[in-house]
Amino acid sequence: MNEEFIEALAQIEKEKGISRETLFEAIEAALISAYKKNYGSAQNVNVYINRENGEVRVFSKKNVVEKVENELLEIDLEEAKKINSNYNIGDVVEKEVTPKNFGRIAAQTAKQVVVQRIREAERGVIYEEFVNRESEIVTGIVQRINKGNVFINLGKTEAILTPSEQIPDEVYKHNDRIKTYIVEVKKTTKGPQILVSRTHPGLVKRLFELEVPEIHDGIVEIKSIAREGGSRSKIAVHSNDPNVDAVGACVGPKGTRVQTIVDELKGEKIDIIKWSEDPEEWIASSLSPSKAIKVEIDEEQKSALVVVPDYQLSLAIGKEGQNARLAAKLTGWKIDIKSESQYKEMNNENE
Repeated sequence: MNEEFIEALAQIEKEKGISRETLFEAIEAALISAYKKNYGSAQNVNVYINRENGEVRVFSKKNVVEKVENELLEIDLEEAKKINSNYNIGDVVEKEVTPKNFGRIAAQTAKQVVVQRIREAERGVIYEEFVNRESEIVTGIVQRINKGNVFINLGKTEAILTPSEQIPDEVYKHNDRIKTYIVEVKKTTKGPQILVSRTHPGLVKRLFELEVPEIHDGIVEIKSIAREGGSRSKIAVHSNDPNVDAVGACVGPKGTRVQTIVDELKGEKIDIIKWSEDPEEWIASSLSPSKAIKVEIDEEQKSALVVVPDYQLSLAIGKEGQNARLAAKLTGWKIDIKSESQYKEMNNENE
């Protein structure tokens, strides 16, 4: 190693933010391994790099003992005193054992260590950037598809969209630009692993925040979301300003705001529902697009019986029970739906 290398380390410290001393210590540790692998004439060694000129020196370390049992690790007192008369039993003697051609190995090892440390530092920067963006939307380009996993290029790194987080029947093609929701950022030996989703309810929430200025400004609040990705979502909203219609703000002029979100989600249906403090009103609204005639609630059980017109029973329940299921998820109440005639029949039996 030479002075140019030392200058290069100073440049790395400036540009990459990796301490020069940290690099020196890492190189010294790696050179100990390199020495043992290539020479091994001493088992216990220290490596020192001159911080000014890059000169590398190797010293063997031996314990001063009365009787030597391992020549690679020990030196007797008499031999130690020949080096320095001040040595006593229990001291450690350092003797230079730098091999003649060690400079070449040192330069090679140092380069490998520096490259590795730069890579680790860059991975650390990427991890810190994305771990702070968990629960946010990112836009990326589909890079490749392997074993059902979609790898999305985010610029500095890539994200993984696993099959379980993909919208059913959505087709992903190379170079497609898509929005995804960051579910989790993991630290791995190969760098950060960013797991994203197209089915997470948070994606719908973030899309509304992007499209509806009133939500971004805090005038309209998203109270809850229930979603079955690719099929249907229900979103409950509330206005903190009596002059602002929460549902209208989310729908947008001529439905443009909600339509942009529907398009991004490839046609997923979205019910925008007005939230209410009154559980009866809230539960009735949650079953939109059906209309409730009556809602009976049991606060203790947190359950509700909802009565709907006979002709709207299938609409209230939804295909394969989806509407009722999403309403229950949205409100957090257990919902039992009866048609008007079923409700009358039930009451007649109870009389």
